[in-house]
Amino acid sequence: MATIDISEKNFDVTINGNGIVLVDFWAAWCGPCRMFAPTFSKASDNHPDVVFAKVDTEAEPGLSAAARITSIPTLMAFRDGILIFSQPGAMNAAGLEQLITAIKDLDMDEVRAKVAAAPAS
Repeated sequence: MATIDISEKNFDVTINGNGIVLVDFWAAWCGPCRMFAPTFSKASDNHPDVVFAKVDTEAEPGLSAAARITSIPTLMAFRDGILIFSQPGAMNAAGLEQLITAIKDLDMDEVRAKVAAAPAS
């Protein structure tokens, strides 16, 4: 599956309407973002069951602010609409594969229980 571009208009639908969604926050001027892009794209080909989305921080400043992006690239991972991972910096292919495997192996009943027990922020 190829990566998709998302914006403020379709962010929530994309995150909540799919099982696993990885979101790469990037900008064209960012060297590490350009270095990470082929790794992200190749992983999307290897995992057709995962949605790989990209947010151009220059084109979507409101979405970037709402997601509290302070450094790019930043990779966020959602499963069943729940944010389960967020980390700035480019990942190598092996690290990205490990992350995807860990996300697929999560016990989501346990995650939902932890989310429900967490104090509201």
